[in-house]
Amino acid sequence: MKQNKRHQQIIDLVKSQGYVSTEDLVERFNVSPQTIRRDLNELAAENHIRRHHGGATVPSSSENTAYATRKVLQQHEKDTIAQALVKHIPDGATLFIDIGTTPEAVARALLNHHNLRVVTNNLNAAAILMPKQDFTLIIAGGEVRNRDGGIVGEATLDFISQFRLDFGILGISGIDDDGSLLDFDYHEVRVKKAILDNSRCVMLAADHTKFGRNAMVNLGNITQLDMVFTDAEPPSNVRDMLLAQGGHLEVVPSDAEQDALSA
Repeated sequence: MKQNKRHQQIIDLVKSQGYVSTEDLVERFNVSPQTIRRDLNELAAENHIRRHHGGATVPSSSENTAYATRKVLQQHEKDTIAQALVKHIPDGATLFIDIGTTPEAVARALLNHHNLRVVTNNLNAAAILMPKQDFTLIIAGGEVRNRDGGIVGEATLDFISQFRLDFGILGISGIDDDGSLLDFDYHEVRVKKAILDNSRCVMLAADHTKFGRNAMVNLGNITQLDMVFTDAEPPSNVRDMLLAQGGHLEVVPSDAEQDALSA
């Protein structure tokens, strides 16, 4: 493949996924790691991407990928992670479900549970859970975002702060190398903090593309979480920070990795 065509495809991948790893690009284009690193350095110099250790992210940290795109990206991985997470939620539990496509995957995975009481500021998650007649579903008040069905604002904060629930299920846009939990919307982050503060056990579901991805607003640190579910080993320093604080890390391998392990 000619360099210019490869460069454009790399840009398109970064825009659609938010983060791509050097290893994935080497495999995709069947070129050497040195070639991909040179490509990424050139694209970063032209401000098409932001160079990152082990890969590349979008150049802007102020705007997230469109919801319709995020909904289909890493969908299998999100569903696999969600299935692992819900095994830790007993029937009859109370929980918050956050904004985002990964929390929506968790909502789908909860449909085989019974007698849950769910508070959410995610209209898409609410629509998924609504048919379950043995669930109690409570929707937070506030301003509805047209782009993704999220509910945010002062009213949302006040509403969520009235509860103290068993589990808080969070999604996130990015996790920095120092363990910082990052997102794009200040108002959304304030609601996430309220969920974190009012949950007895905080669970984060995040696929591997979130590690090393940049975003503008700092929610907190991975050390504040009780449980993290992902589909690939996170950077060793981030993993060590979580485990040092007594956090639970569950890496759910893909089908291909499971097949390789059982072979």
